[in-house]
Amino acid sequence: MSTITLSPASTTSPGNPSVFYRNRRTTTTPATRCRSRFRGKPLRAALVEEARPRSLPPIRGNNSINGAVSEPNIAIVSTSRIRTDDIQAESKALARAANASVYSPELLKTKYASRPFKVVRRTLQILFGLGSFGVKLWIDQLQGQLEQNRRSRAVELRETFTRLGPTFVKLGQGLSTRPDLCPPEFLEELSELQDALPTFPDAEAFACIEKELGIPLDSIYSSISTSPIAAASLGQVYKAQLKYSGQLVAVKVQRPGIEEAIGLDFYLIRGLGFLINKYVDIISSDVVALIDEFARRVYQELNYVQEGQNARRFKKLYADKEDVLVPDIFWDYTSGKVLTMEWVEGVKLNEQAIIEGQGLKVLDLVNTGIQCSLRQLLEYGYFHADPHPGNLLATPEGKLAFLDFGMMSETPEEARFAIIGHVVHMVNRDYEAMARDYYALDFLSPDVDVSPIVPALRNFFDDALNSTVSELNFKTIVDGLGAVLYQYPFNVPAYYALILRSLTVLEGLALYADPNFKVLAASYPYFAKRLLTDPNPYLRDALIELLFKDQKFRWNRLENLLEQGKMDRDFSAKDALQPVLKLLLDPEGEELRTLVIKEAIRVTEAITVGTLVDTYNSIPGPLRAILPNGNGIGTSLTDAEMESMMELRQQVLRIWGLLRSSDSLDPTILQPIVQVLQEPEARNLGGRVFGGITQRLAARLLQQVLRTPTTVRAPTL
Repeated sequence: MSTITLSPASTTSPGNPSVFYRNRRTTTTPATRCRSRFRGKPLRAALVEEARPRSLPPIRGNNSINGAVSEPNIAIVSTSRIRTDDIQAESKALARAANASVYSPELLKTKYASRPFKVVRRTLQILFGLGSFGVKLWIDQLQGQLEQNRRSRAVELRETFTRLGPTFVKLGQGLSTRPDLCPPEFLEELSELQDALPTFPDAEAFACIEKELGIPLDSIYSSISTSPIAAASLGQVYKAQLKYSGQLVAVKVQRPGIEEAIGLDFYLIRGLGFLINKYVDIISSDVVALIDEFARRVYQELNYVQEGQNARRFKKLYADKEDVLVPDIFWDYTSGKVLTMEWVEGVKLNEQAIIEGQGLKVLDLVNTGIQCSLRQLLEYGYFHADPHPGNLLATPEGKLAFLDFGMMSETPEEARFAIIGHVVHMVNRDYEAMARDYYALDFLSPDVDVSPIVPALRNFFDDALNSTVSELNFKTIVDGLGAVLYQYPFNVPAYYALILRSLTVLEGLALYADPNFKVLAASYPYFAKRLLTDPNPYLRDALIELLFKDQKFRWNRLENLLEQGKMDRDFSAKDALQPVLKLLLDPEGEELRTLVIKEAIRVTEAITVGTLVDTYNSIPGPLRAILPNGNGIGTSLTDAEMESMMELRQQVLRIWGLLRSSDSLDPTILQPIVQVLQEPEARNLGGRVFGGITQRLAARLLQQVLRTPTTVRAPTL
């Protein structure tokens, strides 16, 4: 990759802004400057205030002397000033993007209703491309070959979208996330759509930069690549070096005329959507609403200031982890059609050989991506909606870098908890509850009867869950759910379709490195941590549902949750106690208290009897004979009861061992218990447990004392 070095024809002084005005020639247009650059002629230099490095107070190496400002105060002043400057620069960028287009079906209708020839010409192009495809589908249906030819037709649709240009490339990528609209074969083919479109002339790109920023190119960069390093459907990217600081940056420039092209296409596609809604019964979703939602997202991608704000928000939420990198935005050199951001050296996540040649592991990076994605989807709800390999880089330091923040989405708060609950219901094979989850997930309107959906869920998951959940392949679940969604009146929200796509992409990347990788296995520690530590009522109910079944506590489930939760580096045993205790003492928690009291009595009995048995067995043989009724410990229990009791005791001891071995365990872990035990309801609960234990042990003791020994009489002669 070659670069253009932008050398000034005359020297200027950063301290003399008047030089800028003397050197600037109004007769030289951005386009002619670009043409002169390619002829190798020197460029005139220009400086503006924004192009200068911001001077910051020097930070001293020691504390203040003789009234000098101390080092901590200097750091505070410097940070405050940087933040103020950054806010001001962002405000200027917003002003430059004030005229950025916003999707409005009404405005598009008004605009293109008066341009019939343009509309007709583009309509014929689209009809020729999609019409021939539709005719082939119709013939397949008449000949009964719809299923047989589905794969080849999916390939044809992908190729057709590519030929029709940027709007249809984006549309195809959007459809690849919609299992309620497309069969699995089409989803798979459309997911392979790439933004590999022809680049536009560099002169136009450089002219766009100068026009958008109002600054000559040579005042911004000391060098810039002679050709784009990447091209997408909406723009292309150059590598450059900032003149004022020498820092490497990526400069994203919007494709000329893209707003006009996609505006006309969406106007026509929306009209087609009305026809589909009216005449095509097989599609249950509101196609016009889906088109409007998708068009809004594409138009947001056209506003590069909005993309910069997306990146800033994403960085604030998720770059607190040392293994995640989000590039900074240079607001002074950003507008609605130009985005300048920090250059990130890295390798695409699907280039395994290069990554491992740097001493890195693809699976470690994928795991980082999965954990970050889970936080995005289920913790804050703000997530990167387009995590394909080109947007995920492995840096030489082993960090996972996220790029391209044009398409973002949000998970509603209620849906975040419903998704976790849905996983719990799947683990429990509670298909009725799974079907009801679709109300909370906004898949179904409240008036839809879910009872016909339950058998379809049971038929699929009973086969899929023959393996443990952690062994399930995520794509298998997505394909199975997709088949169910396609058959029934589901309306999959955009956020959920994008979630499925995100996790499927990450699992696909991992499978290159390890064919046995399972994204659910990597995700389970996060789910376990959230269930054990999150005080949200929905998740607390899901935890109770997971741990109690048929009025019995499932200690094996708790043990498994703790084992998995410990694998999450943010897990805290202390956090896992207080929410549960507060829930236990809730005024409406009587049913739970009854279950807990019964289980506490069982556990206490198991530990007491087990301890007595261990103590008795540890006594030397000759001494056992002098103990009264020593051989009778636990003889009021059947062999099955004794075995069950010993197994319960071992489970409880293992769980305590897991808590004790937690990295976050310290003496303060008991503080929540002490605080809760001070409440009146806790004392009442403790009294009920103690009373139950006393009654149980008294009953066992009475059985032991009154047990009638079996005697053998000699036969009479």
